[in-house]
Amino acid sequence: MEAVEYQVVEPQDAQILAEIRAMAMKPSLVALGRFDENRVRSRFLETFIPQDTIKLTLEGELLGFYAVRERSDHIWLDHLYIKPEHQNKQLGKKALTRVIELAKGKDLALRLGALKGSLSNAFYQKNGFIQTHEDEFDIYYELAI
Repeated sequence: MEAVEYQVVEPQDAQILAEIRAMAMKPSLVALGRFDENRVRSRFLETFIPQDTIKLTLEGELLGFYAVRERSDHIWLDHLYIKPEHQNKQLGKKALTRVIELAKGKDLALRLGALKGSLSNAFYQKNGFIQTHEDEFDIYYELAI
């Protein structure tokens, strides 16, 4: 398999990224009785910042994406989604490793939130993230650098 490429997205990528997010989140949201076809996409589009968003491609095929926001005291991993058919192939782990290296390079903690009931919680915990708090819908984590 050739190497996955990481590229900053273009503004015109917004709709396809929103679709990937919807596909990736659908099982967890359905299980919680909270899946809304329009809301899952619009929540992403309302905060989409192309220059903060990196797409993963292989031979021109879009596999997933992540978005990071740099804050004064931490890096916020706002999104990390892999298309369902490409999950469990270490793509998320490799993308997360890139984000961890970014945070280390800036000597900042890495923080994120994950939907309660999502399999992503186990993924983040397995990768060293510690739960800091939760709210009605999400669990928040931090990886100290």
